[in-house]
Amino acid sequence: MRSIRTSAQLQPQSTSRILMVRPVHFAFNEQTATSNEFQDAAFARAHESTAQEQAREEFDHLVSQLDSHGVELYVFDDTPTPHTPDSIFPNNWVSFHQSGKIVLYPMMAPNRRDERRLDIIDELRKTFHVEEIIDLTYFEQQEKYLEGTGSMVLDRRYKIAYACLSPRTHPEVLDAFAEATGYEIVRFEATDENGQAIYHTNVLMCVGDIFAAVCLEAIRNPDERHLVRSVLEETGKYIVELTMEQVRQMAGNMLMVRNKKGEKLLVMSTQAYESLTPQQRDALDDYAELFHADLSMIEGNGGGSARCMLAEIHLPPK
Repeated sequence: MRSIRTSAQLQPQSTSRILMVRPVHFAFNEQTATSNEFQDAAFARAHESTAQEQAREEFDHLVSQLDSHGVELYVFDDTPTPHTPDSIFPNNWVSFHQSGKIVLYPMMAPNRRDERRLDIIDELRKTFHVEEIIDLTYFEQQEKYLEGTGSMVLDRRYKIAYACLSPRTHPEVLDAFAEATGYEIVRFEATDENGQAIYHTNVLMCVGDIFAAVCLEAIRNPDERHLVRSVLEETGKYIVELTMEQVRQMAGNMLMVRNKKGEKLLVMSTQAYESLTPQQRDALDDYAELFHADLSMIEGNGGGSARCMLAEIHLPPK
């Protein structure tokens, strides 16, 4: 039985400070498509000429709406070169922690490795205290990967990292993350209806402070399914179960954030919101205001959604 920390020891699960990267050459990424079943090649071909323009509009609308709700945003433009079609998803290459640690992650696709930008970190250093940069990118030389808070869904309050193993989430890198940060790893396997490994944990799972939305049916092994459920319950989470069909509509790819007043928002795409049942919406609305925006171009091409676009900054302010 793991020891549960007292309330005085708990770290905040959510933050009002969010990093986002505005796309410059957003497009369907051929290098990631083999392991990401959520990318839609036919959709991408039909919208190839307008993908960047529409993705930029969706991005700017989301930024505008988050800003109007009082979320503190740190928005950086992507650079024209090198070409990084998935730069809109910064949570995969970096995570920021209340301890002052920053973690850099090994990425599976070579063109995603170019998304890592020390100039962004240097800019954030002006506002936030950085104690240490933990660089796990050397694992790329061994073809072992861990794609940030895509590969892991973090319960920051209890320092638990939920992770479904896939070509992008290697157990050895998970162990290195755990050793460097003090997180406990809850690892499991999750597959879609065709038996293919789900590429990122954050498409099937969202953990809030006292709730979790999760597709338990994707965890085929009953012992692993029980483990995930029991740890969630042990840490006081009310569980909202998602179906695999809802996961395909990006309902798992949500993130709870706070605004400057401390009010909680559960950010998701309109597609995700519309896939939820009235009962699920009512349940989630008890814990946070449901916030959604149209991200259809980003979802169709990138195979990721709202959560992937938001990298939480938990660093202590200077």
